[in-house]
Amino acid sequence: MDAVLHGRQALLGADPAGLVPRLVGVRPHELRAVDAKELAPADQLPVLVLAGARGMGKTALLRSVHEAYEGTRRRQERQRHTPLASINCEHPAIARRRPNQPEESWSPVTQGLLELAEQLGERVRHAGDMVFPRLMAGLVAVAASGWLEADAERIRRELGRILLLNEGRPGITLLASRWAGKVVSKVVAAASGQAPFVAAAIEATLESVTDGFAGHRQQKSSSWYRTYPNAGGNAQRGLILLSEHFRAGGPSREHAERWLVRALLADLTEAYAGLGSRLRRLGRPLVLLDNAHAGPGPGLLDAVLRDRAEGIADEVVFVAAVRGDGHPVLRGAPRLALAEVGRRADWRPGSSPASRALVVPLPPLTANETLHIVDGLCVLTGGQAQFPHAAHRLTGGNPLGVRRLALAAQRRPPLAVSLGGLLTAPAVDERGRDEDHPLYSALLEQLVPGDRLEELTVLAAAHDLESAVALSAALLPDDFGSAGVRTLQARLAADGLPSAAGHFVGDPFVRTLLLLRLHHRQDGHGKWRETHETLIAHYAADGDPDGGADDPGRARHRLHHELALGDTAGAVAHLRDTFPVLDTRTWLDTLCFLASAPYFHAHDDEGHDSAGQDDRRAAIALDRAGTRQSPPEGVDAVLHQRVRRLLHAVWQLSDPLVLPDPRVCDRLRFELLQLCDLRDEGGALLWQAAQDWPREALAGRALRTPADEDTDEGDGGA
Repeated sequence: MDAVLHGRQALLGADPAGLVPRLVGVRPHELRAVDAKELAPADQLPVLVLAGARGMGKTALLRSVHEAYEGTRRRQERQRHTPLASINCEHPAIARRRPNQPEESWSPVTQGLLELAEQLGERVRHAGDMVFPRLMAGLVAVAASGWLEADAERIRRELGRILLLNEGRPGITLLASRWAGKVVSKVVAAASGQAPFVAAAIEATLESVTDGFAGHRQQKSSSWYRTYPNAGGNAQRGLILLSEHFRAGGPSREHAERWLVRALLADLTEAYAGLGSRLRRLGRPLVLLDNAHAGPGPGLLDAVLRDRAEGIADEVVFVAAVRGDGHPVLRGAPRLALAEVGRRADWRPGSSPASRALVVPLPPLTANETLHIVDGLCVLTGGQAQFPHAAHRLTGGNPLGVRRLALAAQRRPPLAVSLGGLLTAPAVDERGRDEDHPLYSALLEQLVPGDRLEELTVLAAAHDLESAVALSAALLPDDFGSAGVRTLQARLAADGLPSAAGHFVGDPFVRTLLLLRLHHRQDGHGKWRETHETLIAHYAADGDPDGGADDPGRARHRLHHELALGDTAGAVAHLRDTFPVLDTRTWLDTLCFLASAPYFHAHDDEGHDSAGQDDRRAAIALDRAGTRQSPPEGVDAVLHQRVRRLLHAVWQLSDPLVLPDPRVCDRLRFELLQLCDLRDEGGALLWQAAQDWPREALAGRALRTPADEDTDEGDGGA
């Protein structure tokens, strides 16, 4: 099984059959039907929607589905097992109009339908031809209104492509050319004016179908549009109305597009109808829509869901991938966890269009799945053996991040002891070749909106909307402002990256990459300093010389950003002075929050770059020579030194960009156990943290304050 399918076998497994094979009716990579008991009933066929944020493997999974059903290549010809089509709804060729295409005669939906029909029309093994006369006639009617100012060659070229949808045999080019020539002649000869022009194209198209296919099923397109609303039983009138509705735009265009989608599905249904149809021995047609939240995706999904809800049946399997899962078309759609779809077959649609969709959010990879992916790409020894756990902690199980990091480790094994080193080294492609930009930049290109990368790089340091607005006012262009911050926040949520408590950018992996980019934007790290200094000022109380010391929440945020600049004095003093008076749980929470400050390279005591490559946090935690400093006068010197070493130990072990140091874990355990003796109450929490935190750090898991049930006694004031 390909690495991209780790944890995804519930969708594409062969034995037992996953959800996609049960919908299609054919096992992946083979021409063998699934058990009839497993085949999903036609009246309960869902539109399968794979939802998730960027990098969660949606595109890779659709690619695997495509490979599983595209068949084998023999004698320079692809032999497919079942009709198959796949489009990327964000691709410019589909989502954007070419300069010579008039807006009134083109839309992403019509372009998407044309692309899908061309692919579905490719020959299928042991099956007859797949043709699309209904869709062809509708697309000609829509396109004709854009030919008013066009030259004959452009009309011939565009019309020829559409007419090919109705011819699946070898004489394709000659016949389509004859049709195009006939229609072009009638169009050019038509009287000036929009209606006669369009009518001439429609009349010529219908006549060419009737003349060329007398007695064949293709003729049905000449009568299918008789049922178009207000057509009065006249197919030509129905097509003219379709063209007018499309040109009108807005809801009228949506109505016309829905009929075009229905035409595609009617043509597919026709190909599967009749006792003599050889296609009945194959699986259902399979349509894959990547990035279906954009371009033609919403229109296609809405049309299919509405028709199925109204009882207009079809047997086409749609598998769509969307970014996020809050799209209006899918509002109220049933949801199943990925693990459930591998064994459940009791999905039942309701009466609403959205109920005809089945949303399956793609979860992050588990730690074991991450381990299997890394092991499949590289062999790591010694200290590198902790790399899979550290990679999982950094990425949170993001499949794109895991694979790109594993490829980088495969290319540069010595750097596998430093995730920060891998991220700042040149990215590595699937063939093991270096790219011309660092890995963190390559990942950000795929994980965040590219047009807002600069703003996100600064706002990644913010904790909430208020602090993000403060950063925007100080460091971003004046025209961005609070409205831009709110708009960007909503856009991230729509992409599946909502804010989280304490962070404007909620995804830890994306936030870490953005902060890494912020740190490397300028020599001397000027933007990095500006950003954190702005937040230090923001969290300092107005007129308070102590910088907000009277407000614990603001104080710890200020100290967090001081720590990011390498100034540890304030954080050490705060933890030292509050240890005797704060309840233990609050104190441990504060320690973890302060130690979550980003740290990307060695600093000296003033926070400036250090020439050494060693991690000063580890050196201070281990109390190495040259790292000690005298405590301030009048304080408990022993407590001060112990808290200082503990802070640096937690800071190092909380850093997602470094592999945990076992020696620092031992020191962490020792310092926490020593603190137990200094608290009459709450010692149980300190003791439990001493047991849990080293183990969690070495396993690549985030440190957390032990829960009440983890301890034998209370925390002394929680």
